[in-house]
Amino acid sequence: MLVAGFVLLPMVATLFGGFKSLGELRTNPFGIPEVWELEHYATVFADGSIWILMKNSLIIAGLSVILTLLVGTMTAFTFSHIKFAGYKYVYSYFLMGMMFPAAAAILPLFLRIRDLALLDTLPGIVIPQVAFGLGFSILLFRTFFEQLPAELFDAARVDGCSYAKFYLHIILPLSTPILATVGVFVLVGSWNNYLLPLLVLNTEDMYPWTLGIMKYRGEYGIAWNKILAYVSVTITPAIVFFLLAQKYIVAGLTGGAVKG
Repeated sequence: MLVAGFVLLPMVATLFGGFKSLGELRTNPFGIPEVWELEHYATVFADGSIWILMKNSLIIAGLSVILTLLVGTMTAFTFSHIKFAGYKYVYSYFLMGMMFPAAAAILPLFLRIRDLALLDTLPGIVIPQVAFGLGFSILLFRTFFEQLPAELFDAARVDGCSYAKFYLHIILPLSTPILATVGVFVLVGSWNNYLLPLLVLNTEDMYPWTLGIMKYRGEYGIAWNKILAYVSVTITPAIVFFLLAQKYIVAGLTGGAVKG
């Protein structure tokens, strides 16, 4: 209950903050609004740009999820079922990516994106997100794949099944829980990413929703109630997706934990 309260309190405060005036937001930041002001949420919905921003976020997140799942599952399948010289060192190299946050590599990352002519493009955001998410996804995928019965692969090999067919027709259909788990983590991380789009994008029509917050920042003040209303609206899709995939996340994280 303490952990749930620690997580839910900021979310509830954000939701209620969108119904308060700036004065009440200063004096009563966490409580229920004394006067419910609906115009802040109405302003957010009336602004047509929010749908463009959320569409851009959906495209970026969708591409990031698809590419991470595709590359991550193929790489993890290779490490779990195909043994070659030095595979442990290559696997450790992938896992090293988990040690370096994107913020620590922001300058060389910007220079590389610029050299590849990917500035102000969606691939300039998607490719780094996939690269930084591969270490964690490969770790989860390989652990799950190694828990699958070895008899499946032996029987498939006896029947003449190739690695590609075994991956497509046996591994992927049995990996729905871990696919959902990794997909949710990647989607939520991409949906809430602020630093990378700020670094790469210059065209407002390509902004994701995280950069749309800047429109509520004026020269002499910040409309915090509108920002909180905006955040409440834009994080709702990620929360809904997380709740819908919750049972798959639990199954994916606990898969292989108990034998017998």
